Amino acid sequence: MQIGSSLPPFTPAPSISSARPLSSDVSPDIARADQAPVAAPQEQQADSAASGREEADRDARSSSGAGKPEPSPQEQRQQQLEIADLVQSDREVRTHEQAHAAVGGQYAGAPTYSFKRGPDGQRYAVSGEVGIDTAPVPNDPEATLRKMEIVLRAALAPIEPSPQDLRVAALAQAQAAQARVELAELRRDKATATDAEGKVDDTARPADES
Repeated sequence: MQIGSSLPPFTPAPSISSARPLSSDVSPDIARADQAPVAAPQEQQADSAASGREEADRDARSSSGAGKPEPSPQEQRQQQLEIADLVQSDREVRTHEQAHAAVGGQYAGAPTYSFKRGPDGQRYAVSGEVGIDTAPVPNDPEATLRKMEIVLRAALAPIEPSPQDLRVAALAQAQAAQARVELAELRRDKATATDAEGKVDDTARPADES
């Protein structure tokens, strides 16, 4: 059985593309059939050098991230609001699960969390859970009763128990009620056995005296 908390997912800010499309290279003009191509070797070398420089400049801009669009003020504000919500969610989820673990003691496991990455690149807890042992103690209703009392307090430890917490609490109450019935039966059987032994002793005593 697990007890945990879960908050509704937050709507992420619109993603901003960090890559811009590269302009396509322009093909060289095709020489007309009735006109001989006129190109001096020096001009061809100059064109090749200029083309090489342009490609190098494009590679440099691509690798350095130049041309990356900046978020608009509205987008920046939306990202700030999302981060604030994630910070609050992280704090509430961790407090919730740590309350379960602290009260559950030996019957509770360590908290585990699910994370969401915010616009700032940080990971924030948005849900979590704590495993807890709700099995009765075999052949010992008194120990089961003590255990279920701890499980019940652990399930209801957070300020706002989740629906799963309430289900665990209901299960612990049912187990505790069953343990009380078994404990009452054991005590009644023990009392009956004690009375029977007393009657046997009272019946045997006159014979011993005689």
